[in-house]
Amino acid sequence: MLIEAEKLSVARGGLPVLSGVSFALDAGDALILTGPNGSGKTTLLRTIADLQPALAGRLAVEPDSVAYAGHSDGIKPTLTVAENLEFWAGIFGHSGIDQALDAFGIGDLRRRPAGNLSAGQRRRLGLARLLVAGRPAWVLDEPTVSLDTDGVALFGRVVANHLACGGAALMASHIDLGVDAEKLDVTGFKPRRSADAFDGVVA
Repeated sequence: MLIEAEKLSVARGGLPVLSGVSFALDAGDALILTGPNGSGKTTLLRTIADLQPALAGRLAVEPDSVAYAGHSDGIKPTLTVAENLEFWAGIFGHSGIDQALDAFGIGDLRRRPAGNLSAGQRRRLGLARLLVAGRPAWVLDEPTVSLDTDGVALFGRVVANHLACGGAALMASHIDLGVDAEKLDVTGFKPRRSADAFDGVVA
């Protein structure tokens, strides 16, 4: 298994937001987290990506297997599109960015400063980092924000190809990504408030 969570509990600001979450992702698997804003999707993804500790439960992730993409595109505006990808390729110990540029349709922008890109182009560049990371498990928080219809379709094809090549994807999204994936509604894991936590006065 690339990612396995068993009865996982996570917190935001010290307060539990999800409890008892269980799922497993192996090569070729995709899982989409659903639920309203504030329901704990981002907190769960950040925990899976090892950006914060879990409160309880078991989390098993293959070492150096996760590439995380959050709300920030993670790009440097003073660098060109190509220079941004070359920077990230160097961080992950890889070389060659042409495939990533072509996959996200930004090859003709390679010499443009990232600060001059539109919101959708910046998002494509941020997502292109996934392809230079060389990691099999993608953990993605609302990956299609700022993408138009064509961009969403392109993203769906990239993910489908990643799965076909033995990768896995865990994503939070409110829209149809065009990816064959299971769905998990996180609202079913909202912690139950204990009667002992009631602040009222008992006569």
